[in-house]
Amino acid sequence: MSIHAGKAYLVGSGCGTVDLLTLKGWRLLQRAEVVVYDALVDSALLDCAPATCEYINVGKRGGQPSLTQPEIDRLLVEQCQQGKQVVRLKSGDPFIFGRTTSEIQALQAAAIPYEVVPGISSAIAAPLLAQIPLTDITLSRCFAVMTAHAPDELDWSTLVNLDTLVILMGGKALPTIVERLIHRGKSPETAIAIIRWAGQPEQQIWIGQLGSICQITKGETLSPCVMVIGEVVRLRNYLQTQRSIADQPIANQPIANQPIAEMSYSQLPLTNCKILVTRSAGQSSEFTTRLQAMGATVVEMPTLEITPPSSWEALDRALAECATFDWLILTSANAVDYFCDRLLDLGFDSRNLAGIKIAVVGEKTAQSLRQRGLKPDFTPQTFVADALVTEFPEAVAGQRLLFPRVELGGRDVLVKEFSAQGAIVVEVPAYQSSCPAQIDAIALQALQTRSIDAITFTSSKTVQHFCRLVEIALGETWQDALSNVWFASIGPQTSKTCQEKLGRVDVEAVEYTLDGLLQALCEKFIQT
Repeated sequence: MSIHAGKAYLVGSGCGTVDLLTLKGWRLLQRAEVVVYDALVDSALLDCAPATCEYINVGKRGGQPSLTQPEIDRLLVEQCQQGKQVVRLKSGDPFIFGRTTSEIQALQAAAIPYEVVPGISSAIAAPLLAQIPLTDITLSRCFAVMTAHAPDELDWSTLVNLDTLVILMGGKALPTIVERLIHRGKSPETAIAIIRWAGQPEQQIWIGQLGSICQITKGETLSPCVMVIGEVVRLRNYLQTQRSIADQPIANQPIANQPIAEMSYSQLPLTNCKILVTRSAGQSSEFTTRLQAMGATVVEMPTLEITPPSSWEALDRALAECATFDWLILTSANAVDYFCDRLLDLGFDSRNLAGIKIAVVGEKTAQSLRQRGLKPDFTPQTFVADALVTEFPEAVAGQRLLFPRVELGGRDVLVKEFSAQGAIVVEVPAYQSSCPAQIDAIALQALQTRSIDAITFTSSKTVQHFCRLVEIALGETWQDALSNVWFASIGPQTSKTCQEKLGRVDVEAVEYTLDGLLQALCEKFIQT
């Protein structure tokens, strides 16, 4: 017997990044158990869902593998009949060329409750993001939206008389669109804008006239794009918040027959760069935000799963004996978080650390400590564990050092060096760092299609686990898929592991921080 406790939410993902998702859509994603999404949906939206959520990519993009619409209909019904809360995430708005009617009919036939949540359609958002108004008191008193998926079915004789046309899914049909409009009387000098990847960091815009746009865009990949045809395109130069030197004054003149792809993104150093970021599963990526601010398109790939240690016994005993230690050594933000959380769980607080000095490695670790109301007594200038030994501010002979750390797989340099100097180092497992069971589906697709320009690594374990996951997913030829990808490392130890596992390092941060890694990437792409 079917379980009808599940419900389907047909949610429009908006146009572009997660910033353009509606608040209701975001709330639904946060409690989703299954997300069924289209290929054009921004992958960052999937991070809004819980870590336990199941993601199902159904494609729905021309030229790529996709489920048929009946298969998608059945999939939604089956998932809901298992009692799950299912979010069907559609690009743009569900009812703007989204085939939502078919899915609703399938849900109705199975007596499954559903709800439709609007999204911002690219038909509206793309012109806005390109600073082209769809209506104007003089130039455009109306506009029409259509898809060029089947151009022979459109009434071109009527369309040529409308002020402004907005055409979706027309990248491959551009020559046909131009021919039909001009043949039915539209002037070859009519302004046209083509907006590719609207709202994304890699957004591109071509401006021209009907008679020249095919030549302007010759050899370019236009899909996915939104086309705006009409004299309102000429208003763009007057409404831009940031003028490009490539722009030409167009009032009462023909539009310059040159492609324009500036917007606010085009001057950024990582524009048109797609970067794979390896990170911890379930943790928000501050680094991703910084990369996107520099114009990059980011695909996140969880390569670490951070969990509590197999036993709290050793850490609990050490916390009860805090007063006997001279130094607390913390080498990662994870160590800070698990140590401090356990301290509070046992009913202690920062007063128990009053007599112990704290040494940390790296600014991120120091920042995590400060967020806990604690200030490090020592941070080496070089953000690597080895520097903690060479730059330590005092002799450690006879001193007791508490070192909460990863349970397995960490480096032993601190323990060996401090012990050799006469210190009593007490190691206690504070957390575990393991490899995810399988590779992220979106990251795998990006690697398979060879659309990644660079991969960032912030620790040796991210390198090791990345290689393990990719080898399992791609088989013996996994290294061939990475032949044209740059490997970017945060520092020497990570670079050493890259050399061992991947055979090379293309970018290494001068300052061993996320900011340093970002700067190194920007410099690398600018040079090329």
